[in-house]
Amino acid sequence: MQAIVKPQISILETGKEYKILRVTGAKGCQMPQHISTKEAIIIVYEGEAILKLGSREIPLRVNEPFIIPALAAHSLFITEDFAAHVIMAVESEIKFINN
Repeated sequence: MQAIVKPQISILETGKEYKILRVTGAKGCQMPQHISTKEAIIIVYEGEAILKLGSREIPLRVNEPFIIPALAAHSLFITEDFAAHVIMAVESEIKFINN
């Protein structure tokens, strides 16, 4: 069985109310199903990915922001080498489901 390679996540900036995360990964990386405890905005600046949100598959492309609803289970599948910023409330957390 092949191991899942997850994207790298790092905090770029933290302010009083918001934080900015950098998410990067090579083609084939995937982020297992998880939630954000508050809304999150993802803005891709390199590559492409598919965000699976419920029964929907949302393509994430350069300069096309997307708002991920709070507490909505979703997963990420990187289809081209990928880099994005995620903006979320400082107190928001990413929680993995079944991990």
